[in-house]
Amino acid sequence: MPTFRQAREFLLAHRTDYAKAVAGFRWPDPMPFNWALDWFDAELASNPASKDRDALWIVDVASGRDTRLTFAELAARSNQVANFLRGHGLKRGDHLLLVLNNVAPLWEIMLAAMKLGVVVIPATTLLTGEELADRVERGRARMIVADEDQVAKCAGLLRDGVVFVNTSTRPIDGWLPLAGAYTCPADFAPDGPTDADDPLLLYFTSGTTAKPKLVRHSHRSYPVGSLSTMYWLGLQPGDVHVNISSPGWAKHAWSTFFAPWNAGATVLMVNQAPFSAKALLGVLERCAVTTFCAPPTVWRLLIQEDLAACKLALREVCGAGEPLNPEVINKVQEAWGLTIRDGYGQTETTAQVANSPGQPVKAGAMGRPMPGYRVLILDADGSPRSEGEICLDLGGERPAGLMQGYADAAGKLAGADGAVYRTGDVASLDEDGYLTFVGRADDVFKSSDYRISPFELESVLIEHEAVAEAAIVPTPDDIRLSVPKAYILLVASAPPSRETARSILDYTHKRLAPFKRIRRLEFVTELPKTISGKIRRTQLRRVEYDGTAADVVRGVEFHEKDVMG
Repeated sequence: MPTFRQAREFLLAHRTDYAKAVAGFRWPDPMPFNWALDWFDAELASNPASKDRDALWIVDVASGRDTRLTFAELAARSNQVANFLRGHGLKRGDHLLLVLNNVAPLWEIMLAAMKLGVVVIPATTLLTGEELADRVERGRARMIVADEDQVAKCAGLLRDGVVFVNTSTRPIDGWLPLAGAYTCPADFAPDGPTDADDPLLLYFTSGTTAKPKLVRHSHRSYPVGSLSTMYWLGLQPGDVHVNISSPGWAKHAWSTFFAPWNAGATVLMVNQAPFSAKALLGVLERCAVTTFCAPPTVWRLLIQEDLAACKLALREVCGAGEPLNPEVINKVQEAWGLTIRDGYGQTETTAQVANSPGQPVKAGAMGRPMPGYRVLILDADGSPRSEGEICLDLGGERPAGLMQGYADAAGKLAGADGAVYRTGDVASLDEDGYLTFVGRADDVFKSSDYRISPFELESVLIEHEAVAEAAIVPTPDDIRLSVPKAYILLVASAPPSRETARSILDYTHKRLAPFKRIRRLEFVTELPKTISGKIRRTQLRRVEYDGTAADVVRGVEFHEKDVMG
């Protein structure tokens, strides 16, 4: 088996040759390996060719302030933080809850924890006090590191046995200042080797349909497994990479930590509140960003700007989170001459399926399996189908990027063993091996015995000039069992009127088969979403079938029979 370096070099060498990359790639040998020590420090921060390059570049749009740290500086600072954490009792196997915004200490603590063998529980700063308490309890956290804006929410968590660390520059009762870390020695000595199966990360899933599960990753699964993500993004040494993602979610680790630094690229973060597409484009231009990845919501806002007026250095543009609509892809192609390449994966994995550089992109398809992943499309009985659940073949060489499993209260793992791993997502497979996303297994519904994919209908809706975002869910029907209903967020210039509804329905009726016709519309001012930005269709379905949902903003509804006559 190859070493980590050899596997990385192989993918970089075949960056645009998908067939050779898939045929020849092998995951590195699962030997003792600490990515922070053995790759970041020993290679990126020590090699004369890379040590003085920017590893992290944070742009604060509101203040106009830039924070820049080289690979060598970040290695030294994370050593100081590791010594600080060790000095306050944290040891190998302990759990640390990390609740930070996109500030430099986030990256320093991630590296420091890896060096110590500490397990990190990344959490978004948008969590409630109750949600934080759940993560402390179920995640068995020994330490919490947070920004000052989290102090009030953590008030009820202060207790013996848990150490609280804050990034604030002012004293806070019950909290240690992280500033003390930067007086610690800049040399670090680990207490022993790191095994490939040692736990590294515990992620709480976004919980679109149930209480969040606790996903456990190892020192192998995300650091080494992210070679597939590096390949999808098309990253190269020296790139300046921007990923739009919030801390606390797996995509943040994918594209703002492991994948760029696997390649030796600069991670550039853009902090802005509220979000401004124009300001983001300005940063991409000023900082000569070469690779860019963003969720569909951001891409939909970007195409409302004058993209052609931007003088950009972009070479690769990608989308993730949910499949992109063809209309968005076409507008970016027209303006920049670049094709947005979709990628697919989960909190439980790294990039499984994607359109990689040099790979022909089919309209609507999310691509083909990434090197190191053997993807199967199976029905409920485990038989191969042209449409079915996306599954990973675990026979033979297990994909390095797959989680160790879902952890229960006692730390026991389940869900990633056996012959296959089932993703819970449905896709279709064509004769060329391309997969097209259909929806979550629990999102697809039947109408008059026809299977309806919400995403397919949403892709047509979003092409209408009045529609900013849309979500399709079933609504009960006496004759057809259920029919498609659209919850629609309009662009600012479109009124939520009968005429707008007629225009949208007329547009979609001409583009959809009769059994897929949207029968009802509801114009809303807000769509329910997870903190990571995915639409909560489950909540909208509850409105239709239970009649109430406190966390859904209701709007103005129109029925096809009343509007179309």
